This record gives sequence, structure tokens and C-alpha cells, in this order.
Amino acid sequence: MKNISLVAIAIVFFACSPLSLADSSDIEASNNQFIIQKISTYVDYTETGALTGSSTVGKLDTETGYVPGYALTLTGMDRSGSHLYYSVEYDQCNGRTYYTGMNINGGIFGSVLSNSSALLTNFSGRFGKALILTDNFVLTPYAELGSHKWDRGVNSGESYAHKWLGVGGMGQFSPVGQWVISINAIIGRAEGSAISVNSGNGITGFSAALGNSPIYKAGLSADYAFTKTYHGNIGVDYTSFKYASSTLVPVNGGSLEPDSQTNYTTFKIGLGYAF
Repeated sequence: MKNISLVAIAIVFFACSPLSLADSSDIEASNNQFIIQKISTYVDYTETGALTGSSTVGKLDTETGYVPGYALTLTGMDRSGSHLYYSVEYDQCNGRTYYTGMNINGGIFGSVLSNSSALLTNFSGRFGKALILTDNFVLTPYAELGSHKWDRGVNSGESYAHKWLGVGGMGQFSPVGQWVISINAIIGRAEGSAISVNSGNGITGFSAALGNSPIYKAGLSADYAFTKTYHGNIGVDYTSFKYASSTLVPVNGGSLEPDSQTNYTTFKIGLGYAF
């Protein structure tokens, strides 16, 4: 929450700076860039339910922590009159998270404390059409398609993956010249959710489908044009989704991946090259 507050304060402070008057060309410029960002994703993951298919035990384990990484984004908006909009983004975070849980054969939540590797990979694309409502406000409805993978280092390694399809909107406001504030919101559905567990430590590896769920995304960012070509940016994104439990897999005496809730909060800062 502290990092989110700092990002919000910075955006509001700079947006209120006494610069030149804004117009929609500032927004168009901010939407035609190649952007490189340093990012940090806070992982908030919780498994609940049952270790096997026979008994419910409540909270099983959690993984939390900041995982550093980078993001590459290419975004464009047609200036000729159609104002068609697209954005393609790839990001990767690689670090460690803190595990709180129990032995895989059962126990009490919190009886096992450790840390493990975490590799988060996302690829997404957006396509929409910008609506220029006023000289300094643009609304862009769009569709988004993406994929997500989390290589989780617990035990001998596990991988979670899904794809998503959603619809959303981006509101962009240029309060003063050179500054653009953007707010995003998306609702969609995670599909093709699956887990793959590696063999090791007395565990037989397996793969299983997971139940799908709605996915929610929101973001707040600010873009500043140092020149017509070079921009700076800062922002925060939030993503929330669930995995429903898998079916019982006939290995290790009966294996079941339980229900889980995943929340990601990603902080971003970077530079852009406008074209």
C-alpha cells in the first residue's frame, strides 16, 4: 500500500505542475511509443481447501514478496482520423518469494517457512479505438488477449499457466502540456488454466487442468514528454484471479492441486521513445 500511495502522490503532484496548456496531441504522442521499464511485482498467493480429495483444512500455504523484472511495450494510435489503437507488452520478473505453509503430507499452516525462486512471464496485446471526447480527454475501449506463466520453485518446481481474454477501457487525461494521466480497467476470464509439477523429493510429477475464473485488472500511470521523442513514465498495475482445484490425480497416493487466489501488484518506471 505504501508503494501504491507513493505512485499516486507522484502522479498527482506532477500532473498539477504549472506547464503549458494541454490538447489531444499530447495523448496521441504518449500512445505512439516503444517503452522500456524497470518493474517490481508484489506476489500475494494463497492456497486453500484440501491437500487430498477427502478433507478440507482451510489455508494451506501462501507465497508473498517483491519480484524484480522488466517490461517492454510497443503502443500505437493512428493519427489520420480512425484513431485505431494497439498495444503489445512483454514482461518478466525473476526473483524469490517467501513461503508459509506446511509439509506436503499435512500439518499445521505456518509450520514450514522458507523462500523459493519465482519466475513470472506475461505477454499481452490490446486492440481498440480511441474516442476523442474533448481537447484533453480521450476514452479508448479495447479487447485484450494475453498469457501468463509462473514458474514456482517450491518442492522440486511447479508451473502454473493460463491465457486470458478480456474487455476494458482506458481513460486518458492531459491536465497540462507534456503530461498524460492514464487509468485502465479490464474484466475478463482466465482460460486453459493448468499446473505442471516436477518429480523430486519423493514426489511423482504430474500435470493437471485447473478450474478457470474471472480475471480483473486495473492500472494507473503517468507519462511525461521530456522532448517530442523522449518520454518518462511511472505507474502501478493490479491483477487478480483464481485457480479452482484440479481433479484428483492418481499419483503419490492421490494428488490434488487445491483452490488458490492470486493477486499481483506491479510497480513500473521507465523511458519511452516516441515515433
